[in-house]
Amino acid sequence: MNTYRKLTEDEVLRLKSQSCLADDWEKVSVSEGFSTEFVHHTRFSGEVRLGVFQSEFTLAGGIRKHSGLRHVTLHNVTVGDNCCIENVQNYIANYEIGHDTFIENVDIILVDGLSRFGNGVEVSVLNETGGREVLINDKLSAHLAYIMALYRHRPELIARLKEITEFYANKHASAMGTIGDHVTIMNTGSIKNIRIGSHARIVGTCRLYNGSINSNEAAPVYIGDGVICDDFIISSGSHVDDGVMLTRCFVGQACKLGHNYSASDSLFFSNCQGENGEACAIFAGPFTVTHHKSTLLIAGMFSFMNAGSGSNQSNHMYKLGPIHQGTLERGAKTTSDSYILWPARVGAFSLVMGRHVNHSDTSNLPFSYLIEQNNTTYLVPGVNLRSVGTIRDAQKWPKRDGRKDPNKLDFINYNLLSPYTVQKMFKGRETLLNLRHASGELSDIYSFHSAKIRNSSLAKGIKFYEIAIHKFLGNSVIKRLEGIDFRNDDEIRARLRPDTSIGTGEWVDISGLIAPKSEIDALMDGIENGSVNKLKEINAEFERMHLNYYTYEWTWAYEKLEEFYGVKPEAMTATDIIRIVEKWKESVIGLDRMVYEDAKKEFSMASMTGFGADGSRLEKEMDFEQVRGDFESNPFVTAVLKHIEVKSALGDELIGRMKKVENK
Repeated sequence: MNTYRKLTEDEVLRLKSQSCLADDWEKVSVSEGFSTEFVHHTRFSGEVRLGVFQSEFTLAGGIRKHSGLRHVTLHNVTVGDNCCIENVQNYIANYEIGHDTFIENVDIILVDGLSRFGNGVEVSVLNETGGREVLINDKLSAHLAYIMALYRHRPELIARLKEITEFYANKHASAMGTIGDHVTIMNTGSIKNIRIGSHARIVGTCRLYNGSINSNEAAPVYIGDGVICDDFIISSGSHVDDGVMLTRCFVGQACKLGHNYSASDSLFFSNCQGENGEACAIFAGPFTVTHHKSTLLIAGMFSFMNAGSGSNQSNHMYKLGPIHQGTLERGAKTTSDSYILWPARVGAFSLVMGRHVNHSDTSNLPFSYLIEQNNTTYLVPGVNLRSVGTIRDAQKWPKRDGRKDPNKLDFINYNLLSPYTVQKMFKGRETLLNLRHASGELSDIYSFHSAKIRNSSLAKGIKFYEIAIHKFLGNSVIKRLEGIDFRNDDEIRARLRPDTSIGTGEWVDISGLIAPKSEIDALMDGIENGSVNKLKEINAEFERMHLNYYTYEWTWAYEKLEEFYGVKPEAMTATDIIRIVEKWKESVIGLDRMVYEDAKKEFSMASMTGFGADGSRLEKEMDFEQVRGDFESNPFVTAVLKHIEVKSALGDELIGRMKKVENK
């Protein structure tokens, strides 16, 4: 911390000779080592404290500028060491500025009255008319926002969450703003009631009003040309540029918004990307991506989602206003020119193609295609399990996590198969079997809610879900038994027994975090009864659930073994394990073969259309190979083949260990 002293008479005279003014020179104090040499054309008002000006800044193009104050008015401002502040058209008022910060060509930077810097702003997410408001704050996670928006049937919980957020917002309220260390603010319009973290870069920005930019050294924030933000919070590592307009928005960690994207009353969590299009009242969970000019996302909940160009939804049926909402569960995608009339709910990892106006709910039929033909929604259940695109997505998300901040706000589970999706497959399989039983095996078309399912699609859907359930349960058993040489069946049973009772029953995906519903309920009970009463404590509970995921997952899988295989786990033998692993091998290799065949379509002659522009078939093939490579050496294809090899060896190794027990 700097210690400050009053200016000497000699220093005051020198400052006056350098065209500096002060309402009261007694109120200007400086650090030891302060020199007047680099302070020119500066006006001081109110309490002002100045650090030393000893270092230089090297700017783009190689120009060097010495730290100091030039052509600026400061009112109630503390300036840290080695800052360069020049050409501020109006003034800087009520700010504490860190060290090594560079501010140039700015209109105005001020805090006016007591500000909470965006904390506690109400965002009317999902329902534009209100009723699902989320109070944003610096520590907001996707999971807490999910509970705040969707658990309105627990009014006591919502009241407590509002109280906790209000307490946090009021605790951080101040009439003084802060600009951190190593911050750059250049060629920018007005900055009013903004808290700016260290290492932020704000360049060419139009207007920032009432918000926090939570930048830090590990994960700097960049705010660029033409950006206008009102009532907002931008989290660490995010990049907002090129004319983006945000009103009442929360931007999570490592998000990228650019190319004139506009959003109001929306929440964007970790690793979201928004370009060109528009968002209104959306809940964009982790990895929600929209790139296209013509795309409008409105009143929807998304995560791990990619919106095709021209994707659109309607939340207004011209009756009681824009009150409808919808959900695309994790991993759902929309194709170009898709349209959904809310309310609707689309199951996890599903693909939406065409225009859908029938309010479908396919949440218990994940990995499906929703295809529109003649204004009718046709459902193809489970087919996305064999899609090369689905597998590629699952592999790319962890690699695209751009968060550098050691303090993660969102706890993201990337698993394609989890108790959350597999429980839906159990329900989906049962639904399809019941449909077939009710309408007869020879029906051409089956009706499910407001969608139609063709006979062949229904039969394949049952098969796909069974394969995926075999794969998940087999994976769980193999993981549980790996690396141990068992002497008898009792030792196998002892190892199979779960480590905890937590994990049985229903599981939920609360915007990226997959957890047992019982644990989420317990947390909500704790918030209601006051035993959990800080944002930090709530986030710690989410982290605990995330870290214990695999322990809880095994408890759930253990319970399902009897339901699916008809054998009580407590009576299981080595022979039963061998049967489960054989089934698992068959399923994994079968699914990989389907993915392999799906990938092969990308290398067919039809895919070569447009290659070898003016030549023969041979030239077409050669041109294609130069651009896309050949099928067998494609990295994804080789990874699939390697996966088959590795998984076969893994299964064979466990079968070998089980046979030793069997033969005793």
